[in-house]
Amino acid sequence: MICNFDVLGKPRGKQRHRTGKNGTYTPKETVQYEKYVKMIFKQKYPDVILSGELRVIIEAYFKIPKNTKKSYKLKMATNEIRPTKKPDNDNIAKIILDALNGVAYQDDKQVVSLQVEKYYTEADEMVTVELQ
Repeated sequence: MICNFDVLGKPRGKQRHRTGKNGTYTPKETVQYEKYVKMIFKQKYPDVILSGELRVIIEAYFKIPKNTKKSYKLKMATNEIRPTKKPDNDNIAKIILDALNGVAYQDDKQVVSLQVEKYYTEADEMVTVELQ
């Protein structure tokens, strides 16, 4: 079975745990984004838990900055220039995989192939996820 879904909004990466007066905690933005990803998956695939080896493809789409020169905008729109900004690919993958752990699959150790790509877009920012 192939599951694919879109996470609308600015792509986010997994933030490091923080240490405060009351011990270690996960930043609120990370917790909220993971809940959002879970909700989207559960709405589209309410009774699905994938088993076996999984291949995951994640594509993150970032808005072309408004102050970009026209010559660069065209190159960004046609993927000649790709984003080299934060969040890092590994952190994008980490937040998505952790959010789907126990929801889309039993454990993210099932992921045997992982592809993460970053692109610019003139449309809305989002992350697309495909599980195979």
